[in-house]
Formats: sequence, structure tokens, C-alpha cells
Amino acid sequence: MCGHCHDGAPEGDKDVGHDRAKDRTKDGIDRRSLMALGVAAAATAAGVTRVLAPFPAVAAHSQATSLSADDALSALKTGNGRYVSQPQECVVGLAEARARVAGAQSPWATIISCADSRVPPELVFGGLGLGELFVARNAGNLVDTATMGTVEYGAAVLGSPLIVVMGHSHCGAVSAACDVVTENATYPGSIGPMIDPIVPAALAVRDAAGDFLDNAVRESAKRTAARLAATSFVLADLLKAGKLKIVAAHYELVSGAVTFMEPTSSY
Repeated sequence: MCGHCHDGAPEGDKDVGHDRAKDRTKDGIDRRSLMALGVAAAATAAGVTRVLAPFPAVAAHSQATSLSADDALSALKTGNGRYVSQPQECVVGLAEARARVAGAQSPWATIISCADSRVPPELVFGGLGLGELFVARNAGNLVDTATMGTVEYGAAVLGSPLIVVMGHSHCGAVSAACDVVTENATYPGSIGPMIDPIVPAALAVRDAAGDFLDNAVRESAKRTAARLAATSFVLADLLKAGKLKIVAAHYELVSGAVTFMEPTSSY
């Protein structure tokens, strides 16, 4: 059995303990951090781009992960390698992990991934257990208000040092956006508006060499990663302070391999 998978946390990030639970409300959210988030939101609504008090990097009285962003990225790469080469070893010790993280959480990476049932981040990155990844999933791995708030909370309150926007091969949402570009396709209900943010990425790579869909998946993930810092002062401040790293990624359904990419510098 893979020791990392069984233990449910990278070395140096275990035994976070239950002491933090007493510093949190029943739902695991630190009240002081929520108040700070509320102050930031109120300031933004009033047209103020920065709050005067320093924004907390982690929840008050909590112990964030000890891993740096580079350590977290390395752990994801190692875990994906294990998933590709030795998937039978990726067994999670759920009972032990459940007891360890019941009181509080200290995720060491945040993953924005597609809702596709074939792309479960905890498995893709090596059979990771409870309390390790802070995950937001939706069709097309996009960032709406709910997802933005989720990743801001993960980074600013929980102290997750790494955000990964992960697309995948044969993505249905991106394929639909490609059909909008090539066939002027339309879709019923909320599906059309949902994929609208992907269309510019598809347009940008329409004439590029290689597979149109695969290129669009990669371009969309890179643009979404870039958009996080461009549209969130919470994340931008953490990036500037060296407390956060944001990368894009591509998951190949057939091989199981994940490749990492830098965000698009402009879009």
C-alpha cells in the first residue's frame, strides 16, 4: 500500500490535530476570517479597492499547511505519476483520515476542475485522502462568482498555497464552445450562457496547428487561471506577497497523465 495515500497527507503536514476545532464555528468556518472577508466585500461595494487592515492569509487561530506552493505542485506531480504507473497502490486510509480532519481542514492545494465524472481530482493526483485538496468542480472548469469565492476562501482563509485550473481531453463543454465557433451552434437552457466564457479561447486557437478541441481545452484553462489574479484583488495580493501560486493543467483521459502550464499572460 502506498504510504502517502494511506496516510492521507504529504510528509510534514500530518497531525494537524483537533485543537483548531475549538477556534471554529460548528461548520468549520473561522468567524474572524469571515468578518475580514465581510469588511473586504463592503469596501469593494463602496468603491474601495483595498481594505486598510491587512487581509489575513489564513484563518485566525488555525494552522495552515506547512507546504509551499512549489512543494504542493511537486506533490501533485508525484501523485499523478503514481496514479499513472501504479494505480493499484493508491489506497486511502479513510477511517484514520476522517477522524484526523473532522475538527478542521488544512488543504494544501485548490483544484478547479471539470464536473466530468471521469476526472476526480483526488484520484487523478494519486489517491489523495480527506482534507488535502480544496476542490471546485463545474462543466468546463470555469470561474463564476461561486467558484471565485470558493478559491478566495481556500487561499485567504484556509491558507491553500496553490490553485490549479485543470482542463481535460475530450471535454464536452469545450467541445460545445468549439461548435459555436465552427458551426454557430446554439444550446438550450443555461448551457449556452455557461459555455460563453470558453468561446474566446476557442476563437483564439481556431487556426492553430494541432487538434482544435485539445488546443481549446488548454487555452481555456490557461485563460481561466490568468483571469483569477486579474479579477480578484484577494488572490492578486496573495500572489504579490509570495503566498500563492496559480497554474493551469491538462488531464489526458486515456493515459491519466497531467501536464502543467503557465497561465496565459494576456487574453
